[in-house]
Amino acid sequence: MKKWMKQNKLYVIGALLGGVAGYFYWQQIGCSSGTCMITSRPLNSTLYGALMGALFLGIFKKEVKPLAKPDKKTEAI
Repeated sequence: MKKWMKQNKLYVIGALLGGVAGYFYWQQIGCSSGTCMITSRPLNSTLYGALMGALFLGIFKKEVKPLAKPDKKTEAI
């Protein structure tokens, strides 16, 4: 579990920040008529914000490339 959290901490942080931002968006702006799909309910707005936050911060995740193994042909030379 710790390894997974370490590898995906930007996604988790982005989801938390996005969820908070989505909730505050619903609270401050929202949708008074109730016809807006995302902002009419706090759960929808929070989940959408969490998804967008995770995707946004996931852009900055660095991929760890495994070390390349040398060819057997080049070792003999």
